[in-house]
Amino acid sequence: MPEQILILDFGSQYTQLIARRIRELNIYCQIFPFNHYPTITPDVKGIILSGSPCSVRDEDAPDVDLGVFGNLPVLGICYGAQLMAQKTGGSVTPSKIREYGRARLSSVLNSDPLLAGISTGEQVWMSHGDTITALAPEYEITASTDSVNVAAYRKRNTNCYGIQFHPEVTHTIPGQKLLQNFAVSICGCRQDWTPGQFIENTVHKLKEQLGSDKVVMALSGGVDSTVAAVLVHKAIGQSLSCIFVDNGLLRKDEFNQVLASYRGMGLNIKGVDSKQRFYAALKGLTEPEAKRKAIGKTFIEVFDEEAHLISGVSWLGQGTIYPDVIESVSVKGPSVTIKSHHNVGGLPEHMKLKVVEPLRSLFKDEVRRVGHTLGIDPAILGRHPFPGPGLGIRILGDITAEKVALLQEVDHLFISGLKSHGLYDQVWQAGAILLPIHSVGVMGDERTYEQVVALRAVVSVDGMTADWSHLPFEFLSEISSSIINKVKGVNRVVYDISSKPPSTIEWE
Repeated sequence: MPEQILILDFGSQYTQLIARRIRELNIYCQIFPFNHYPTITPDVKGIILSGSPCSVRDEDAPDVDLGVFGNLPVLGICYGAQLMAQKTGGSVTPSKIREYGRARLSSVLNSDPLLAGISTGEQVWMSHGDTITALAPEYEITASTDSVNVAAYRKRNTNCYGIQFHPEVTHTIPGQKLLQNFAVSICGCRQDWTPGQFIENTVHKLKEQLGSDKVVMALSGGVDSTVAAVLVHKAIGQSLSCIFVDNGLLRKDEFNQVLASYRGMGLNIKGVDSKQRFYAALKGLTEPEAKRKAIGKTFIEVFDEEAHLISGVSWLGQGTIYPDVIESVSVKGPSVTIKSHHNVGGLPEHMKLKVVEPLRSLFKDEVRRVGHTLGIDPAILGRHPFPGPGLGIRILGDITAEKVALLQEVDHLFISGLKSHGLYDQVWQAGAILLPIHSVGVMGDERTYEQVVALRAVVSVDGMTADWSHLPFEFLSEISSSIINKVKGVNRVVYDISSKPPSTIEWE
């Protein structure tokens, strides 16, 4: 294992951000629930305790035994800082004035290694309902704001630190400097966890893990499955068999384009045209979850049949990434299901295959950096996310081959327009939605009663939250005219200006 920092998650919405910031320093870290983390081994160089929506004063407040960390450096953030203060003899009370948002450091202890290079007056981000009002005698305050006396503290002659603000969010201007001070100066991490090192280590592990066994993978044309397949291919070559299923719900010409790009990368891939099978499974279905489940079930059936045509397969390769792993382990119980996700999660039990997931330790942006180092086509690495059910959840109501063909044309004009106007890379995800309504229009001297399409484009970092993209009016006008003039059956185009939350990125 590379040297690493462990982040114990107490349920904060910002925990993943802590990990992303540490990873940006080329230092490996992992997130674990506060009540379910591994034995501390020599590769662990430090511990970070996250924030939490809970209060340390609650009867069932999340808790951890600080003694198991020995002399390792510890950084408590917000709830983590309050927990350490309370458990060591300090006091935490409800805030008289709840401090949320921007604040400025009014005093900083310059000799504190954690705050080295950070000055008074710098902006930090607060988000808490409790306040540390007293520290044990062996602790000292290292930073304050006008409203919070104990904005940061340390235990004298140790590497134990607490901060009330959130260094992981961009609103804390010196946040990355503080995390670097902790991870590099205090924990002594070497900053050598790079894409090149990840590739070298991963390929070596895959060779040991897989040996001469055969692996089968379902590819989608997306970033995660592509990078995962290339890593496995580097380890075992033609012992990897890839399957790309045309479910009839892909973008225009995507099936042939993706197959050609994969073959150009040297991957052993088979394309399977199953459009009619999916259309038959979807016939008459209008409810979103019913459509998702029908698509997932049919995909599993097709993939299972194709995999069984390959003799001697022992492993199923998957493009699982780190957020998938984190979100599958809840701190305080399972989260609410917004919608089911279409992936191959149900395949291992059904197919009796062992699972290999070479990307399960990476965030999406790290997957892209690894892909770049591997020399994968930038057109694949920069591709917008596309839902597993494809156009099946962008056609509201029942699905027919005719509706798919119509939406493919609309989507093609929209995406091509974004690219030709230099807007594609400014948008995180974009697509068109076919609405189950008709509207009155006039074309030439004739009255029309045709379909309505909605265009959706969002900006985001990871899809967890998203804002609607403020595309230029001139561009939207041009695309609207192009769609109405070129796609028979559409006479109205609308633009979705909803953000997530409260809306989701996809309509279904």
